Amino acid sequence: MNILGIVPLGWLGSTEIILIVIVVLLLFGGKKIPELMRGLGGGIKEFKNAVKDEDKPKSEPKDQEVS
Repeated sequence: MNILGIVPLGWLGSTEIILIVIVVLLLFGGKKIPELMRGLGGGIKEFKNAVKDEDKPKSEPKDQEVS
């Protein structure tokens, strides 16, 4: 454990990772996992787009006439 009390993931070996994958498969089933990953990927994509939009300077419209 480090100073913040967070356990680094370096302690996970191949046996532990395989065990975690088996438990996830048992809990969610083989058909549900692709749907979960698709949703996770979509969320990450939306987050990246939102961050990218935040970084862009917003240009103000120049001399638009109001009719």
